[in-house]
Amino acid sequence: MILCKPIGQRLTSLFLSFFVFSIVSVTAQDIAAGKAIFNSKCAACHNVLKDGTGPALAGIEERHKWADHKELLAWINNPASYMAKDPYTQGLKAKYGSMMTGFADVTLADVGNLVSYINEAAKPAPPPPPGAEVQPSGNQNAIIFGVISLILGIIALILMQVNSNLKKMSDDSEGIIRPEPVPFYRNKVYIAMAAIIFFIFGGYMVAKGAIGLGRQKDYQPEQPIYYSHKVHAGINQISCLYCHGSAWDSKHAAIPSVNTCMNCHKAITTYEKGPKLYDEAGNEINGTAEIAKLHAAAGFDPNNANKWDPSMIKKPIEWVKIHNLPDHVYFNHSQHIRAGNVQCQSCHGEITAMDEVKQVAELSMGWCINCHRQTKVDFNYDSTKGNKYYSIYEKFHNDFKSGKMDSITVKDIGGLECQKCHY
Repeated sequence: MILCKPIGQRLTSLFLSFFVFSIVSVTAQDIAAGKAIFNSKCAACHNVLKDGTGPALAGIEERHKWADHKELLAWINNPASYMAKDPYTQGLKAKYGSMMTGFADVTLADVGNLVSYINEAAKPAPPPPPGAEVQPSGNQNAIIFGVISLILGIIALILMQVNSNLKKMSDDSEGIIRPEPVPFYRNKVYIAMAAIIFFIFGGYMVAKGAIGLGRQKDYQPEQPIYYSHKVHAGINQISCLYCHGSAWDSKHAAIPSVNTCMNCHKAITTYEKGPKLYDEAGNEINGTAEIAKLHAAAGFDPNNANKWDPSMIKKPIEWVKIHNLPDHVYFNHSQHIRAGNVQCQSCHGEITAMDEVKQVAELSMGWCINCHRQTKVDFNYDSTKGNKYYSIYEKFHNDFKSGKMDSITVKDIGGLECQKCHY
Protein backbone atom coordinates (compact mmCIF):
# COMPACT_ATOMS: atom_id res chain seq x y z
CA MET A 1 0.00 0.00 0.00
CA ILE A 2 2.87 2.36 0.73
CA LEU A 3 4.31 1.90 -2.80
CA CYS A 4 0.99 2.10 -4.66
CA LYS A 5 0.59 5.88 -4.43
CA PRO A 6 4.05 6.82 -5.77
CA ILE A 7 3.70 4.27 -8.60
CA GLY A 8 0.24 5.61 -9.44
CA GLN A 9 1.56 9.16 -9.46
CA ARG A 10 4.41 8.16 -11.75
CA LEU A 11 2.07 6.40 -14.19
CA THR A 12 -0.21 9.45 -14.20
CA SER A 13 2.76 11.75 -14.87
CA LEU A 14 4.00 9.52 -17.68
CA PHE A 15 0.54 9.42 -19.25
CA LEU A 16 0.17 13.21 -19.10
CA SER A 17 3.66 13.72 -20.55
CA PHE A 18 2.89 11.33 -23.42
CA PHE A 19 -0.46 13.03 -24.02
CA VAL A 20 1.09 16.53 -24.14
CA PHE A 21 3.93 15.31 -26.39
CA SER A 22 1.42 13.72 -28.76
CA ILE A 23 -0.57 16.94 -29.01
CA VAL A 24 2.54 19.03 -29.70
CA SER A 25 3.82 16.52 -32.26
CA VAL A 26 0.49 16.32 -34.12
CA THR A 27 0.15 20.12 -34.11
CA ALA A 28 3.65 20.57 -35.55
CA GLN A 29 2.91 17.98 -38.23
CA ASP A 30 -0.39 19.69 -39.11
CA ILE A 31 1.36 23.06 -39.45
CA ALA A 32 4.07 21.57 -41.69
CA ALA A 33 1.45 19.91 -43.90
CA GLY A 34 -0.56 23.14 -44.01
CA LYS A 35 2.54 25.10 -45.00
CA ALA A 36 3.14 22.73 -47.92
CA ILE A 37 -0.47 23.18 -49.07
CA PHE A 38 -0.23 26.97 -48.71
CA ASN A 39 2.97 27.18 -50.75
CA SER A 40 1.72 24.92 -53.52
CA LYS A 41 -1.85 26.22 -53.88
CA CYS A 42 -2.29 29.58 -52.13
CA ALA A 43 0.99 31.51 -52.16
CA ALA A 44 0.66 32.59 -55.80
CA CYS A 45 -2.26 34.91 -54.91
CA HIS A 46 -2.37 35.19 -51.11
CA ASN A 47 -0.18 36.39 -48.28
CA VAL A 48 -0.94 35.59 -44.64
CA LEU A 49 -0.52 39.13 -43.32
CA LYS A 50 -1.25 41.51 -46.23
CA ASP A 51 -3.54 41.76 -49.21
CA GLY A 52 -2.19 40.74 -52.60
CA THR A 53 -4.00 39.41 -55.62
CA GLY A 54 -6.43 38.04 -53.04
CA PRO A 55 -7.18 39.01 -49.43
CA ALA A 56 -4.80 38.36 -46.54
CA LEU A 57 -5.60 35.02 -44.90
CA ALA A 58 -4.86 35.88 -41.27
CA GLY A 59 -7.98 35.46 -39.14
CA ILE A 60 -9.79 33.50 -41.85
CA GLU A 61 -11.89 31.60 -39.29
CA GLU A 62 -13.27 34.88 -37.98
CA ARG A 63 -14.68 35.84 -41.36
CA HIS A 64 -17.99 34.89 -42.88
CA LYS A 65 -18.96 31.33 -41.82
CA TRP A 66 -15.55 29.80 -42.33
CA ALA A 67 -15.09 28.83 -38.72
CA ASP A 68 -16.96 25.80 -40.07
CA HIS A 69 -14.24 24.14 -42.13
CA LYS A 70 -16.83 22.37 -44.25
CA GLU A 71 -18.01 25.76 -45.52
CA LEU A 72 -14.42 26.76 -46.27
CA LEU A 73 -13.85 23.45 -48.05
CA ALA A 74 -16.90 24.03 -50.25
CA TRP A 75 -15.50 27.44 -51.26
CA ILE A 76 -12.04 26.03 -52.03
CA ASN A 77 -13.34 23.00 -53.98
CA ASN A 78 -15.74 24.94 -56.21
CA PRO A 79 -15.61 28.75 -55.93
CA ALA A 80 -17.98 29.36 -58.85
CA SER A 81 -20.78 27.22 -57.40
CA TYR A 82 -20.27 28.60 -53.88
CA MET A 83 -20.19 32.23 -55.01
CA ALA A 84 -23.39 31.89 -57.05
CA LYS A 85 -25.44 31.84 -53.81
CA ASP A 86 -23.11 33.71 -51.44
CA PRO A 87 -23.02 37.56 -51.31
CA TYR A 88 -19.82 37.67 -49.24
CA THR A 89 -17.67 35.91 -51.85
CA GLN A 90 -19.38 37.92 -54.58
CA GLY A 91 -18.07 40.99 -52.77
CA LEU A 92 -14.55 39.51 -52.76
CA LYS A 93 -14.68 39.11 -56.53
CA ALA A 94 -15.93 42.68 -56.95
CA LYS A 95 -13.12 43.99 -54.74
CA TYR A 96 -10.19 42.01 -56.16
CA GLY A 97 -11.37 41.70 -59.77
CA SER A 98 -11.22 37.94 -60.15
CA MET A 99 -12.47 34.73 -58.63
CA MET A 100 -10.27 32.24 -56.83
CA THR A 101 -9.05 29.16 -58.68
CA GLY A 102 -10.81 26.03 -57.45
CA PHE A 103 -8.92 23.05 -56.00
CA ALA A 104 -11.15 19.98 -56.14
CA ASP A 105 -8.45 17.73 -54.66
CA VAL A 106 -8.33 19.54 -51.29
CA THR A 107 -9.86 17.54 -48.42
CA LEU A 108 -11.34 18.55 -45.07
CA ALA A 109 -8.14 17.40 -43.34
CA ASP A 110 -6.14 19.61 -45.72
CA VAL A 111 -8.29 22.60 -44.76
CA GLY A 112 -7.63 21.95 -41.07
CA ASN A 113 -3.88 21.76 -41.69
CA LEU A 114 -3.97 24.89 -43.83
CA VAL A 115 -5.84 26.88 -41.17
CA SER A 116 -3.38 25.64 -38.52
CA TYR A 117 -0.49 26.99 -40.57
CA ILE A 118 -2.25 30.32 -41.25
CA ASN A 119 -3.00 30.80 -37.55
CA GLU A 120 0.60 29.98 -36.64
CA ALA A 121 2.07 32.27 -39.32
CA ALA A 122 -0.24 35.11 -38.26
CA LYS A 123 1.10 35.15 -34.69
CA PRO A 124 3.28 38.20 -34.03
CA ALA A 125 7.00 37.52 -33.75
CA PRO A 126 8.18 37.42 -30.12
CA PRO A 127 10.02 40.59 -29.07
CA PRO A 128 13.79 40.28 -28.71
CA PRO A 129 15.04 39.74 -25.15
CA PRO A 130 16.15 42.87 -23.26
CA GLY A 131 19.62 43.95 -24.28
CA ALA A 132 19.64 41.88 -27.46
CA GLU A 133 21.12 43.58 -30.51
CA VAL A 134 18.95 43.85 -33.58
CA GLN A 135 20.97 42.74 -36.57
CA PRO A 136 20.70 45.04 -39.59
CA SER A 137 19.48 43.57 -42.85
CA GLY A 138 21.74 42.89 -45.83
CA ASN A 139 20.84 46.17 -47.56
CA GLN A 140 21.51 48.13 -44.37
CA ASN A 141 24.90 46.43 -44.02
CA ALA A 142 25.81 47.40 -47.59
CA ILE A 143 24.81 51.03 -47.02
CA ILE A 144 26.75 51.24 -43.73
CA PHE A 145 29.82 49.67 -45.33
CA GLY A 146 29.64 52.10 -48.27
CA VAL A 147 29.31 55.16 -46.01
CA ILE A 148 32.22 54.03 -43.80
CA SER A 149 34.39 53.36 -46.89
CA LEU A 150 33.62 56.81 -48.28
CA ILE A 151 34.46 58.51 -44.97
CA LEU A 152 37.73 56.56 -44.65
CA GLY A 153 38.66 57.50 -48.23
CA ILE A 154 38.08 61.19 -47.54
CA ILE A 155 40.11 60.96 -44.30
CA ALA A 156 42.95 59.25 -46.20
CA LEU A 157 43.07 62.06 -48.78
CA ILE A 158 43.07 64.71 -46.03
CA LEU A 159 45.88 62.94 -44.16
CA MET A 160 47.92 62.67 -47.36
CA GLN A 161 47.54 66.43 -47.94
CA VAL A 162 48.39 67.19 -44.29
CA ASN A 163 51.45 64.95 -44.54
CA SER A 164 52.58 66.80 -47.66
CA ASN A 165 52.19 70.20 -45.99
CA LEU A 166 54.02 69.10 -42.83
CA LYS A 167 56.87 67.74 -44.89
CA LYS A 168 57.12 71.05 -46.78
CA MET A 169 57.16 73.02 -43.48
CA SER A 170 59.86 70.70 -42.09
CA ASP A 171 62.00 71.15 -45.19
CA ASP A 172 61.59 74.93 -45.06
CA SER A 173 62.66 75.07 -41.39
CA GLU A 174 65.76 73.00 -42.15
CA GLY A 175 66.63 75.08 -45.19
CA ILE A 176 66.14 72.22 -47.58
CA ILE A 177 65.13 73.51 -50.98
CA ARG A 178 62.71 71.27 -52.75
CA PRO A 179 60.66 71.85 -55.88
CA GLU A 180 57.10 73.01 -55.53
CA PRO A 181 54.64 70.12 -55.02
CA VAL A 182 52.80 68.95 -58.10
CA PRO A 183 49.12 70.05 -58.13
CA PHE A 184 46.74 67.19 -57.37
CA TYR A 185 45.26 67.27 -60.90
CA ARG A 186 48.76 66.59 -62.29
CA ASN A 187 49.83 64.16 -59.58
CA LYS A 188 50.35 60.72 -61.15
CA VAL A 189 49.35 58.93 -57.95
CA TYR A 190 46.05 60.77 -57.76
CA ILE A 191 45.43 60.29 -61.48
CA ALA A 192 46.13 56.55 -61.19
CA MET A 193 43.82 56.22 -58.18
CA ALA A 194 41.04 58.11 -60.00
CA ALA A 195 41.49 55.90 -63.08
CA ILE A 196 41.29 52.71 -61.00
CA ILE A 197 38.13 53.91 -59.23
CA PHE A 198 36.61 54.93 -62.58
CA PHE A 199 37.31 51.55 -64.17
CA ILE A 200 35.97 49.65 -61.16
CA PHE A 201 32.77 51.71 -61.08
CA GLY A 202 32.44 51.64 -64.87
CA GLY A 203 32.97 47.89 -64.96
CA TYR A 204 30.33 47.40 -62.28
CA MET A 205 27.80 49.49 -64.21
CA VAL A 206 28.60 47.74 -67.52
CA ALA A 207 28.25 44.30 -65.90
CA LYS A 208 25.00 45.32 -64.27
CA GLY A 209 23.66 46.59 -67.58
CA ALA A 210 24.83 43.47 -69.45
CA ILE A 211 23.05 41.23 -66.96
CA GLY A 212 19.80 43.04 -67.78
CA LEU A 213 20.16 42.57 -71.56
CA GLY A 214 17.26 40.63 -73.01
CA ARG A 215 15.06 41.00 -69.94
CA GLN A 216 11.63 42.30 -70.85
CA LYS A 217 9.85 42.92 -67.57
CA ASP A 218 6.69 45.01 -68.15
CA TYR A 219 6.93 44.34 -71.90
CA GLN A 220 3.40 44.79 -73.27
CA PRO A 221 3.24 44.77 -77.08
CA GLU A 222 0.12 45.65 -79.05
CA GLN A 223 -1.46 42.51 -80.49
CA PRO A 224 -3.13 42.27 -83.93
CA ILE A 225 -6.43 41.37 -82.22
CA TYR A 226 -7.41 42.84 -78.85
CA TYR A 227 -7.81 39.77 -76.65
CA SER A 228 -8.84 40.30 -73.02
CA HIS A 229 -7.72 37.60 -70.61
CA LYS A 230 -9.80 39.38 -67.98
CA VAL A 231 -12.98 38.73 -69.97
CA HIS A 232 -12.10 35.17 -71.02
CA ALA A 233 -10.16 33.68 -68.07
CA GLY A 234 -11.46 36.02 -65.37
CA ILE A 235 -15.12 36.84 -65.92
CA ASN A 236 -16.06 33.79 -68.00
CA GLN A 237 -13.79 31.41 -66.06
CA ILE A 238 -12.31 29.71 -69.14
CA SER A 239 -9.53 27.43 -67.94
CA CYS A 240 -6.02 28.39 -69.04
CA LEU A 241 -5.53 24.83 -70.29
CA TYR A 242 -8.50 25.07 -72.66
CA CYS A 243 -6.54 27.49 -74.85
CA HIS A 244 -3.01 26.51 -73.80
CA GLY A 245 -3.59 22.77 -73.45
CA SER A 246 -0.09 21.86 -74.59
CA ALA A 247 1.25 23.32 -71.34
CA TRP A 248 -0.08 20.19 -69.61
CA ASP A 249 1.75 17.76 -71.88
CA SER A 250 4.72 19.51 -73.46
CA LYS A 251 7.51 22.02 -73.09
CA HIS A 252 5.61 24.90 -74.69
CA ALA A 253 2.33 26.48 -73.65
CA ALA A 254 1.81 27.51 -77.30
CA ILE A 255 -0.69 29.95 -78.78
CA PRO A 256 -4.11 28.43 -79.50
CA SER A 257 -5.08 27.87 -83.10
CA VAL A 258 -7.84 29.89 -84.74
CA ASN A 259 -10.01 26.76 -84.67
CA THR A 260 -9.82 26.74 -80.87
CA CYS A 261 -11.08 30.32 -80.78
CA MET A 262 -13.84 29.50 -83.26
CA ASN A 263 -15.19 26.74 -81.01
CA CYS A 264 -16.83 29.60 -79.10
CA HIS A 265 -16.86 32.46 -81.59
CA LYS A 266 -18.79 30.59 -84.24
CA ALA A 267 -21.76 31.23 -81.94
CA ILE A 268 -20.51 34.38 -80.18
CA THR A 269 -20.29 36.88 -83.03
CA THR A 270 -20.78 40.15 -81.13
CA TYR A 271 -19.51 41.67 -77.90
CA GLU A 272 -22.49 43.02 -75.99
CA LYS A 273 -22.71 41.77 -72.39
CA GLY A 274 -19.16 42.20 -71.17
CA PRO A 275 -17.58 45.29 -69.55
CA LYS A 276 -16.24 48.09 -71.72
CA LEU A 277 -12.77 47.43 -73.09
CA TYR A 278 -9.93 49.96 -73.13
CA ASP A 279 -6.37 49.87 -74.39
CA GLU A 280 -3.38 51.13 -72.42
CA ALA A 281 -3.85 54.65 -73.80
CA GLY A 282 -7.44 54.73 -72.48
CA ASN A 283 -9.10 54.41 -75.89
CA GLU A 284 -12.30 52.36 -75.93
CA ILE A 285 -12.13 49.13 -77.93
CA ASN A 286 -14.97 47.87 -80.11
CA GLY A 287 -15.20 44.23 -79.04
CA THR A 288 -17.44 43.24 -81.96
CA ALA A 289 -14.91 44.64 -84.44
CA GLU A 290 -12.15 42.59 -82.80
CA ILE A 291 -14.26 39.43 -83.10
CA ALA A 292 -14.75 40.29 -86.79
CA LYS A 293 -10.95 40.21 -87.22
CA LEU A 294 -10.96 36.66 -85.83
CA HIS A 295 -13.73 35.66 -88.24
CA ALA A 296 -11.73 37.07 -91.14
CA ALA A 297 -8.66 35.09 -90.05
CA ALA A 298 -10.79 31.92 -89.94
CA GLY A 299 -12.58 32.52 -93.24
CA PHE A 300 -15.91 32.60 -91.44
CA ASP A 301 -18.95 34.64 -92.38
CA PRO A 302 -21.24 35.08 -89.34
CA ASN A 303 -24.15 35.94 -91.66
CA ASN A 304 -23.81 32.58 -93.37
CA ALA A 305 -22.59 30.25 -90.67
CA ASN A 306 -23.26 27.07 -92.61
CA LYS A 307 -20.90 28.09 -95.38
CA TRP A 308 -17.33 28.23 -94.14
CA ASP A 309 -15.03 29.32 -96.97
CA PRO A 310 -11.30 28.79 -96.30
CA SER A 311 -10.50 30.82 -99.44
CA MET A 312 -11.51 33.94 -97.49
CA ILE A 313 -8.44 33.56 -95.25
CA LYS A 314 -5.95 36.27 -96.14
CA LYS A 315 -3.13 35.48 -93.69
CA PRO A 316 -2.67 33.90 -90.24
CA ILE A 317 -2.93 36.00 -87.10
CA GLU A 318 0.54 37.36 -86.31
CA TRP A 319 0.47 37.26 -82.54
CA VAL A 320 3.44 38.96 -80.85
CA LYS A 321 5.30 36.70 -78.43
CA ILE A 322 5.70 38.29 -74.99
CA HIS A 323 7.61 35.84 -72.80
CA ASN A 324 10.99 34.93 -74.31
CA LEU A 325 13.87 32.92 -72.86
CA PRO A 326 17.43 32.64 -74.23
CA ASP A 327 18.06 29.77 -76.64
CA HIS A 328 20.37 28.01 -74.17
CA VAL A 329 17.69 27.87 -71.45
CA TYR A 330 15.42 24.85 -71.10
CA PHE A 331 12.01 25.37 -69.52
CA ASN A 332 9.27 22.77 -69.54
CA HIS A 333 5.70 23.90 -68.84
CA SER A 334 4.40 20.38 -68.14
CA GLN A 335 7.17 19.78 -65.58
CA HIS A 336 6.06 22.83 -63.61
CA ILE A 337 2.29 22.73 -64.10
CA ARG A 338 1.61 19.00 -64.08
CA ALA A 339 4.35 17.61 -61.85
CA GLY A 340 5.06 20.67 -59.74
CA ASN A 341 1.46 21.93 -59.42
CA VAL A 342 2.68 25.48 -60.09
CA GLN A 343 -0.14 27.92 -60.81
CA CYS A 344 0.04 30.02 -63.98
CA GLN A 345 -0.12 33.20 -61.88
CA SER A 346 3.20 32.34 -60.21
CA CYS A 347 5.11 33.32 -63.35
CA HIS A 348 2.57 35.28 -65.42
CA GLY A 349 1.03 37.37 -62.65
CA GLU A 350 -2.71 37.82 -62.13
CA ILE A 351 -3.53 36.98 -65.73
CA THR A 352 -7.27 36.83 -64.98
CA ALA A 353 -7.24 40.57 -64.24
CA MET A 354 -5.33 41.65 -67.38
CA ASP A 355 -6.86 42.95 -70.56
CA GLU A 356 -3.65 43.41 -72.53
CA VAL A 357 -1.08 40.91 -71.25
CA LYS A 358 2.36 42.04 -70.15
CA GLN A 359 5.41 40.27 -68.74
CA VAL A 360 5.21 40.53 -64.95
CA ALA A 361 8.30 38.60 -63.82
CA GLU A 362 11.82 39.32 -65.04
CA LEU A 363 12.36 35.59 -65.84
CA SER A 364 16.06 35.89 -65.01
CA MET A 365 18.30 33.10 -63.77
CA GLY A 366 18.33 34.60 -60.26
CA TRP A 367 14.54 34.83 -60.26
CA CYS A 368 14.20 31.14 -61.20
CA ILE A 369 16.82 30.02 -58.67
CA ASN A 370 15.16 31.93 -55.85
CA CYS A 371 11.87 30.25 -56.74
CA HIS A 372 13.55 26.82 -56.67
CA ARG A 373 15.05 27.59 -53.27
CA GLN A 374 11.74 28.61 -51.73
CA THR A 375 9.11 26.44 -53.45
CA LYS A 376 8.06 23.40 -51.47
CA VAL A 377 7.53 20.14 -53.31
CA ASP A 378 4.20 18.34 -52.82
CA PHE A 379 5.65 14.92 -52.04
CA ASN A 380 3.67 11.70 -52.18
CA TYR A 381 3.46 11.33 -48.41
CA ASP A 382 1.39 8.14 -48.62
CA SER A 383 -0.32 5.98 -51.22
CA THR A 384 -3.46 8.12 -51.40
CA LYS A 385 -2.18 11.69 -51.10
CA GLY A 386 0.42 13.83 -52.79
CA ASN A 387 2.21 13.84 -56.11
CA LYS A 388 3.41 10.40 -57.19
CA TYR A 389 5.86 11.98 -59.61
CA TYR A 390 8.24 12.36 -56.66
CA SER A 391 7.80 8.81 -55.33
CA ILE A 392 11.36 7.83 -56.38
CA TYR A 393 12.94 10.08 -53.75
CA GLU A 394 12.94 7.45 -51.01
CA LYS A 395 15.49 9.20 -48.79
CA PHE A 396 13.47 12.41 -48.60
CA HIS A 397 10.28 10.47 -47.90
CA ASN A 398 11.97 8.71 -45.00
CA ASP A 399 13.49 11.95 -43.67
CA PHE A 400 10.11 13.68 -43.89
CA LYS A 401 8.30 10.88 -42.06
CA SER A 402 10.98 10.68 -39.36
CA GLY A 403 10.88 14.44 -38.77
CA LYS A 404 14.42 15.18 -39.98
CA MET A 405 12.95 17.51 -42.59
CA ASP A 406 9.71 19.46 -42.28
CA SER A 407 9.55 20.19 -46.01
CA ILE A 408 11.40 19.50 -49.26
CA THR A 409 12.15 22.25 -51.76
CA VAL A 410 12.97 22.06 -55.46
CA LYS A 411 16.57 22.82 -54.48
CA ASP A 412 16.75 19.60 -52.47
CA ILE A 413 15.86 17.43 -55.48
CA GLY A 414 18.43 18.99 -57.80
CA GLY A 415 16.67 22.19 -58.79
CA LEU A 416 19.92 24.20 -58.73
CA GLU A 417 21.96 21.84 -60.94
CA CYS A 418 23.19 23.59 -64.09
CA GLN A 419 22.20 20.81 -66.49
CA LYS A 420 18.58 20.95 -65.32
CA CYS A 421 18.00 24.22 -67.17
CA HIS A 422 20.91 24.58 -69.60
CA TYR A 423 21.65 22.49 -72.65
